[in-house]
Amino acid sequence: MAAVIPSRITALTKLRCSIFGTSYNPTGLRTGAKYLRARLRGPSMVKYYPPVINIAQLARKYPELELVDEVEEQRWQDVEDRKKRGKGAPKKAKSKADSRRVARKR
Repeated sequence: MAAVIPSRITALTKLRCSIFGTSYNPTGLRTGAKYLRARLRGPSMVKYYPPVINIAQLARKYPELELVDEVEEQRWQDVEDRKKRGKGAPKKAKSKADSRRVARKR
């Protein structure tokens, strides 16, 4: 039985990699190719969970149903209550002279 020359084995491995679309890695370094070739998990996870029903989108799409988003109504009520107590968001400056930064620099 005749021994095969190592250069022939190397050439055969390179040819095999080019034919089958795999990466040529003669030293056996860790490349992560196994994980890059793996099927993505995201699409199957998205299919597993049922779609979330959004009341606000349904109310905009079908105004004749007169749906009320109770969570959004409660949020608006909380914002109004905070504004009455003086805890709301500050008013936006209409011009550069109205901004707090200009007043601070003086």
